[in-house]
Amino acid sequence: MMIDSVSAIGAQGLSGVRSPTPAAAPTEGASFGQALSQAIGSAVDTLQTGEAVAIQGVEGAAPPMKVVESVMAAQRSLQTLLSIRDKAVSAYQEIARMAI
Repeated sequence: MMIDSVSAIGAQGLSGVRSPTPAAAPTEGASFGQALSQAIGSAVDTLQTGEAVAIQGVEGAAPPMKVVESVMAAQRSLQTLLSIRDKAVSAYQEIARMAI
């Protein structure tokens, strides 16, 4: 009976603890191109949603607060993409100026 209660406490108490990973283990993840593609896809979806909600707002089908939230989310996504583009162009220009 005591073992069952200790097992239950251990299972609940350690549910958020992760096992340590070795420092030399390679991490698997998306490549830069895949991550950039996902970010662009997400931004396009956000922009399309913002546009659709704005049209619904003009028609009176969506509440004004939802329209404002959607348009602001679309604006943030667009600003983020423009910032990424500017950084990429800047990096390209620096590489082009390097002496070989």
